[in-house]
Amino acid sequence: MAKHARNSRRLSPRPATKPQTTERDRRFWLIVAGLATVLSVVAVATIFAVTGAFATGGSGSLPPGTQSFAETDHSHVTTTVTYDHVPPAGGAHNPTQLNCGVYAQPVQNENAVHSLEHGAVWITYLPTLSADQVGALQRLVTSSYVGTERYLILSPYVGLPSPIVASAWGYQLRVDQASDSRLSDFIHQFAGGGQGGEQGGPCTGGVGSPIE
Repeated sequence: MAKHARNSRRLSPRPATKPQTTERDRRFWLIVAGLATVLSVVAVATIFAVTGAFATGGSGSLPPGTQSFAETDHSHVTTTVTYDHVPPAGGAHNPTQLNCGVYAQPVQNENAVHSLEHGAVWITYLPTLSADQVGALQRLVTSSYVGTERYLILSPYVGLPSPIVASAWGYQLRVDQASDSRLSDFIHQFAGGGQGGEQGGPCTGGVGSPIE
């Protein structure tokens, strides 16, 4: 009987022991957790970068000298608006957009600003600008139209702070010559972009009769 009891004790299974976590294991999992965190941050940053690029209509940095303004007023009005910049780069505007294209005469601010809201770039120049410079601007604009809506306006403007001013909603660039490469960069950065909050809005079917 005693012998049987001894055999029972010998054959009883030992309680399971928990696997021991080594220092090497701990370092491994700390590295894995750190890499996961870094990859998450990179992914989020990439998403914001891509979203920002689509929002502004371009993926590169702004042309040197570009000014930016906080233009938060998107209201529609039927009266004349006193804008905070010359020419305007956003703000309250007429309910009807200006048809994009080339104009030989000044256009109405309030209609042009509505087109800016839809993603247009408005190139303005002093009426005293030489004919060869005006011709160069016309060629630049017509060769840079974006789709059937064009999203580019060219017109003379009295009282500009420089010979040529390019405007998009919330952005503006002053240049002296039509050949300034920053002008083309500005167009490609913003024409058809979403900086006005209504990307894809019409730039035809409004008011105005462009010559090109």
